[in-house]
Amino acid sequence: MTIRVLLADDENLILGAFSMLLAAEDDLEVVGEAAGGVEAAEMAKKLVPNVCVLDLSMPDKGGISVIRDLQLVQPSIRCVVVTSHTAPGYLASALSAGARGFVPKTTSAKELAVIIRMVHRGVPYVDPEMAANALSAGDSPLTRREADILALSADGAPIDKVAQRAVLSPGTVRNYLSKIAGKLKAANRHEAAHVARRQGWI
Repeated sequence: MTIRVLLADDENLILGAFSMLLAAEDDLEVVGEAAGGVEAAEMAKKLVPNVCVLDLSMPDKGGISVIRDLQLVQPSIRCVVVTSHTAPGYLASALSAGARGFVPKTTSAKELAVIIRMVHRGVPYVDPEMAANALSAGDSPLTRREADILALSADGAPIDKVAQRAVLSPGTVRNYLSKIAGKLKAANRHEAAHVARRQGWI
């Protein structure tokens, strides 16, 4: 059986190299190449590949957001995240969104082909070193709502602006951010955002 694969990465060199090398595998067919997350989601809904290989971080829409979208409309599509980000929180976020594979960009095309076959058979795969790092780091102390609010404030926007984005009152946002800073042992929300980004929690 031929496994239909969709690739998405905003780095053209990586996208082209993976596409060419995977296409050389007899049982793999690259049915689409997307240069961003929005395009990847649209192509996946239209082409319904067996496996999507997604870059974690793309400017318009990250791989995790694409996975969440596809879980709602095409849950049969299995997704593998390829990333240069090694912070442990990214792995947890990807798996909770529904990713079936999580590997570094240093993975060779041959290895990726093997992982695609595994994921297509229903066998999840996580890079062992990334899994070990995630286990040693522990889970994020932030709730999903706290992580969302911290992400909305991470660009340094005034509290009133963050409140508008979160559809909350400024006082509620201040309370959230104060609690978040306490959980992360940070002096303020800016330091909290830095800590959370470093860990991959936002």
